[in-house]
Formats: sequence, structure tokens, C-alpha cells
Amino acid sequence: MRDAEKDLIITELMLASRNRKKRGELEAILSGSGIRVRSLEEFPEVAEVEEIGRTFAENAVLKAEAVAQATGLPTLADDSGLCVEALGGEPGVRSARYAGEPANSAANNVLLLKKLAEVPTGEREAHFACVLALAIPGKATIIFAGRCDGDILFELRGENGFGYDPLFYSKELGKSFAEAEPEEKNRVSHRARALLAFRKEILE
Repeated sequence: MRDAEKDLIITELMLASRNRKKRGELEAILSGSGIRVRSLEEFPEVAEVEEIGRTFAENAVLKAEAVAQATGLPTLADDSGLCVEALGGEPGVRSARYAGEPANSAANNVLLLKKLAEVPTGEREAHFACVLALAIPGKATIIFAGRCDGDILFELRGENGFGYDPLFYSKELGKSFAEAEPEEKNRVSHRARALLAFRKEILE
């Protein structure tokens, strides 16, 4: 841990998102830390930050710094997405809006399956990537990253999770993310790994 961060104490942490499932994941990862997780659901006056960055890191930093400035609270923002090898890394930073505006997970999954329709088993490798940015007023923004590898299925499987989870087959779990229980996913997911890196660096 860098000297400037050794005395850092966070009692409240703002999540730069209104996604309740993301908040749940963060609360689970930080369980026992004594940190109160808050989200933009509590701050309706704070506008959504436009994701205009070219990389996951750029978008995460944009969101974290804007929300930290607006609320005055230490803020954690993530940008994450699915990268499919056979599609040259698509959908990447466009993951949430792959099928166009407004964001629609069902439409995104339909488009992904369409684009991979002729791609056979063994050539459907993909990975989820997550970049977290921690912005604290008056301090330099810190970045953490996580990744998990898998394959894209030929059909949706499972009812849990969100986004591309029903199509992402985790090699470590032997099932889709949507078939996994939340605690299973939280052991291996890209976001969980980035959050664990955050916890280790800042809280331990």
C-alpha cells in the first residue's frame, strides 16, 4: 500500500450506479468491513455520467470522479464488459448498449448470438473485464482491474445474474453465470476480482 493511503479510512462508499444487483455484489464483497455502501438511488439529483471513454478505465474514472465531486463522498465506479475473441473484442466498452439505445440486455444477447451463429464450439472464447476507479476528493484516483475467462454458449441458460450472464459459460464454475448462485459467481467474476483487489489495497 502506498504511504499516502495508509491512513485512509472509509466509512461510507458511494457506488456510482443505480443498479441494485451491482450494489448487492459490492455489499457482499465488503461484508464485515464496516463500510456503509450507498448508491445513486439515494441521490436522484446527480445525473448519469455519459460514458464517452475509449476504454473501460477511462469510463470508470469519468464516472467515479464526477460522482465524487457531486456528492463529496469516496466513490467507486466500474466499467465492465464482455470481450469476444471471434468478434475482435466486441462488444467491449459498448457492452451495455451493443444493440443500440436504450440499453437492453435481451436485445444485446440476441445480437451477440446472431453474430456468433456461424462460430463453432472451440472458437467462442470470451472474457469479462472490469475496471474499478476509486475517486476520493483531494486524492489521486486509483484503478483496480479484474478478469474472468469463458466461452459464449449457443443459447441462454439460467435465471440469475444480469446482462450477458445467461450466455457466458464460466470454465471455473462449469456453468453459466446465470446458472450460478450469487456466492458462486462472486468467487470468480471479473467484478469480484477487481473488488477483492480494491479491498486488499485499501482495507487490509
